Amino acid sequence: MSSRTADIDFTFARELTVRTTIGALAATGWVLEKPFSYMVNDDGLYDWRSTTHDHTQDVLAVLDAPEHANHHVAVCIYHGEASTGGQLLFFPGRMTCSFIPTTNRRRLPDSVDFTDLSWYMHTLVPPLMTVGLKSYEACDIGH
Repeated sequence: MSSRTADIDFTFARELTVRTTIGALAATGWVLEKPFSYMVNDDGLYDWRSTTHDHTQDVLAVLDAPEHANHHVAVCIYHGEASTGGQLLFFPGRMTCSFIPTTNRRRLPDSVDFTDLSWYMHTLVPPLMTVGLKSYEACDIGH
């Protein structure tokens, strides 16, 4: 089986906050992964950190802080009912973000090499429309 990389890139009509985006995604069952994993790329290294959920509000404040508006930031999200999750990466300027399925990637039933991108879009697009989603592009690339 070949290795695959899938992602969905989202573009928004207005700036996002991590807190508002996570709140919108909760409507379709997405939550912050436990332990809470996050990243602030303020040094060019993309170092991931994790903490307990009792620090969630403090970390969300850091991710949404004005001093990080021009840095990549990310959180890991998880859909408990579907047992899948991934990384939600916010780009500098907060007008775009990407979702990369990294935890128990859902695969197409009749073609297990391919990611079931339609399932991810079905659970991600509607709630993201409530925070200004303008467009999306999905891809599934084999290596």
